[in-house]
Amino acid sequence: MPSFKPVIALSRGLDVLRVVNQERLATVGSIHKAIGLDKATIVRMLETLEHEGYVMRDPERAAYAPTGRTLLLSQGYNQHLWVGSVADPILQEVRDQVGWPVDIALFDGDAMIISQTAQERGSVLFVRRRPGFRIPVLTTSLGRAYLAYCGDDERRAIIARLAEIPGPATELARDPARLEGILAEVRRRGYAITDPSYSHEMFDDKVWAIGVPVGTGARVFAAINVMLLHSAVKEADGVRQFLEPLQRTAARIAGALNERTERRRA
Repeated sequence: MPSFKPVIALSRGLDVLRVVNQERLATVGSIHKAIGLDKATIVRMLETLEHEGYVMRDPERAAYAPTGRTLLLSQGYNQHLWVGSVADPILQEVRDQVGWPVDIALFDGDAMIISQTAQERGSVLFVRRRPGFRIPVLTTSLGRAYLAYCGDDERRAIIARLAEIPGPATELARDPARLEGILAEVRRRGYAITDPSYSHEMFDDKVWAIGVPVGTGARVFAAINVMLLHSAVKEADGVRQFLEPLQRTAARIAGALNERTERRRA
């Protein structure tokens, strides 16, 4: 148990910095929409982060962007890069087979972090999500696939953490009955689908994804998905065409990660 109560101001400041980092050019309004803080508090946090050199203000657009100083906050973390290096050749193979972008992501604190992505060179159909890009747990196919299949203790801890974070992206964590129904359905079907709210917010309702866990036995390393256009592939057709290749790929990656982990321990 922690010795002290969390420092709320610090938690809020980190939330603001996270949104700025994700959006790359964030406004007070977009931050308010993402995390639900009142705008006066957001302005104070932004001005503090600017003073410390982590964000800079674009006065012409009244927006804030992260600075290179934010890179210092991630220098000690490379797990997602390690997982990505193991998964990359397998992802490239399945990308060539299915013809659509494929991502792998692992859980990191309060979000899924993209570890590697396989996308056709020069494609303009999708926003390229580079390694390190963070996405919500509760509304994405990657997050739901991971959460549905991770251990019970880990799942409870994740949900409790997310329930403390304000904003629409974590609303399901404060509705445990509904969330458990969604996760039970993921386990019954063997796959997760992007929540319409995320597709609407991020892709203007044009993109959806199928996600499955990457694990061996009771251990879940990560999750992978295939991203599709609504206009090209309907849900039933996508599941029929891509679920089995995606599950086969997940099993291959899980085996490679497990083998590499055992080597590191030896």
